[in-house]
Amino acid sequence: MLVRPKGTKDMLPEEAYRWQYIEKIARETAEAFAFREIRTPVFEYTELFSRGVGDTSDIVNKEMYTFLDKGNRSITLRPEGTAGVARAFLENGLAGGAMPFKAYYLISAFRYERPQAGRLREFHQFGAELYGADGAYADAEAISLADAFLKNLGLKQVKLRLNSIGCAHCRAKYHEALKNYFAPHLDEMCSDCKARFEKNPMRMLDCKEEGCKRFTAGAPKMLDYLCNDCKTHFGKVKELLGASGIAYEIDPSIVRGLDYYSRTVFEFVTSAAGAQGTVLGGGRYDTLLSEIGGKNVPAVGFAAGMERLLMVMDAENAPFDREKTTDCYLLGMDERSREKAFTLARELRRAGVSAETDLMTRSVKAQFKYADKAGARFVAVLGEAELTEGAAEVKDMKTSSSEKIKFGELAQYLLQRR
Repeated sequence: MLVRPKGTKDMLPEEAYRWQYIEKIARETAEAFAFREIRTPVFEYTELFSRGVGDTSDIVNKEMYTFLDKGNRSITLRPEGTAGVARAFLENGLAGGAMPFKAYYLISAFRYERPQAGRLREFHQFGAELYGADGAYADAEAISLADAFLKNLGLKQVKLRLNSIGCAHCRAKYHEALKNYFAPHLDEMCSDCKARFEKNPMRMLDCKEEGCKRFTAGAPKMLDYLCNDCKTHFGKVKELLGASGIAYEIDPSIVRGLDYYSRTVFEFVTSAAGAQGTVLGGGRYDTLLSEIGGKNVPAVGFAAGMERLLMVMDAENAPFDREKTTDCYLLGMDERSREKAFTLARELRRAGVSAETDLMTRSVKAQFKYADKAGARFVAVLGEAELTEGAAEVKDMKTSSSEKIKFGELAQYLLQRR
């Protein structure tokens, strides 16, 4: 028997409604902030991610699904959503339209890593991107959207953590300070940290190796090296969040896992689903578009993993919309009534009623049993007498009560009792 690849998961019909609920809240919240949906290809040329995401990131170095297509071109399944949106923004000339450009996406993405709870090789994200505004108001807008989304999902134990990693000017001084700090310990650190030491020492702060954490814990803090412009920017972000009633904690350890970030970075974290983990993360990335061949356009955004969100919602007992079931099962007692049930089902569907009828020539008892398993709220029974009267015997499966309803009035009857 063939099985699904490791690190993937089937979404079965009985759980799809949970995903649909999160997607609905994501769309409604993003659109309330005047963000519009964007859809980009599942695969891109590999260079987009190596240049945009950064060659010091674990994603590019270890986790991408990369292959040569039949034209001998290097193709990569998208490992995240931001780079694809940036490419689409440039390629379609969206900078010439109304600014700021505000878009959201709901995507599947792919990373080759060890599967674990809430983290799969094929995973799903809700993300939002805002281009064209370089001020603190744009940062606060993105964080406000993320905060509203999580609150609209009913999450109460999620906390916002905030940091600034400065601009290229002040980060150069910080990199020098990090190198001076880490140099005496480099021989005791992992191979990844040794490679990052020269290319991007700030990425060493994101190392998950326990042996490295004892050194990174005492490393210099970026906040102590911010230039005046970055200090002012970060101060305004904090001021706007405070004015909006959005609580936050300053966390100097946040650097995010992708090379394109600058200035504001943030994470929403929780311990509700076990060990503390990130539910949603993002920040500012003003140089990303220039890295992939365009002009500098300031940008800020975030992404949230859907699998992780589901785990946290379950841990917090957050509410979901109820699963959609059949409004009415039309039960035909013989061949002639089955034909009427089949055509009546079409009329009900056209009126907006979810309707189902027998497709397997089952007995009356078997049809009732199926209707119950399928969760049908009502069963409309049609037999010889009902065809003569032009009315169905409609049974309420919750109360077991029943009444005769004329065929022409059945749709209205069902719609009123949803």
